[in-house]
Amino acid sequence: MEQHEVICKPAKRADRCHGRSLKAHTNNRPGRVVDLFCGIGGLSHGFLQEGFRVVAGIDTDATCRYAYERNNDAVFLKRDIQKIHGAELNEYFHHDEPKILVGCAPCQPFSTYTNGGKQGKWRLLRDFSQIIRESQPDIVSMENVPRLVSYKGGHLFQEFEQKLEDDGYFVWWNIIKCADYGVPQLRKRLVLLASKLGKIELVPPTHEPENYITVKDAISTLPPISAGACDAEDALHRSSRLTEINLARIRASKPGGSWRDWDQFLVANCHKKKTGESYSSVYGRMMWNELGPTITTQCYGFGNGRFGHPEQDRAISLREAALLQTFPRNYQFSKSGEQPNTSTVARWIGNAVPVELARAIAKSVSKNLKSYGC
Repeated sequence: MEQHEVICKPAKRADRCHGRSLKAHTNNRPGRVVDLFCGIGGLSHGFLQEGFRVVAGIDTDATCRYAYERNNDAVFLKRDIQKIHGAELNEYFHHDEPKILVGCAPCQPFSTYTNGGKQGKWRLLRDFSQIIRESQPDIVSMENVPRLVSYKGGHLFQEFEQKLEDDGYFVWWNIIKCADYGVPQLRKRLVLLASKLGKIELVPPTHEPENYITVKDAISTLPPISAGACDAEDALHRSSRLTEINLARIRASKPGGSWRDWDQFLVANCHKKKTGESYSSVYGRMMWNELGPTITTQCYGFGNGRFGHPEQDRAISLREAALLQTFPRNYQFSKSGEQPNTSTVARWIGNAVPVELARAIAKSVSKNLKSYGC
């Protein structure tokens, strides 16, 4: 797969780290991280697992606060990025530790799933760029949907990249398969890395097709539940109810198949029309020994994609969705005894950066810091 990089002016002396004397791995941690658009912390958690000090996550969605703070040992700030300035952000960094700014601007305006809806949100990428310019972190990472590269003719992404180059960053980006980094999904993402120190790139893939993590690897050890039921020991392992017609449909569904396998009376009217013939992935079951689909904010619904369990007659549970997003089994999404709304939790999970991809990004940042003596 082609890789993309912009080589800027030579790096500063490696032992000075962009003109600032930095202590190597203060407190055995390689740098301080602030996470913009943090959600419940998938990206932050990957950095935490790789030994970084995550100091703050920033998001407008206050419902993410508990999960973010509980799992990432960092403060959650409910703030609008358009109202944050670099000087405020720099209060969370430290003068003798590398400054790392990461984030995933909300991808809805760039996503094929929304067909480019919510157009106003594309400005958030420019706000991200402005914060980078004002705070001047040593390293920047951005993760987003591949369509961002061509959105609005590619001008928006090119502008973001050019501003980084103008500010002296070495820039690398690529559209990667998340499965190459241990994520059991057919998910592709745009990953951008930029460093003031010198050349940076994503670490090589950790997995190949012959040893990809499969749906079976990720979720097969969970106890069986029925549609609409919840596991007594795990409040997140619960699935949505199915209507009688949808229960009949999933019983007629084959792993990896589609609604085209059903008897005609089960086929929805919309799929009998010419305009609906191409939507073959909805009302589908996953396959045990294959990758799962891209986990979206609608992953709890059997009719919303290939979100049917491989053998149980139900859609995947919230816990299964979280595991497919490579959140650890012990990741706490809500306080003990609470039952958060299903659609809310699905939104948290679907919007998150897969933790294993986040770990690969964090390893790449760590490698860059070590390469230049930080």
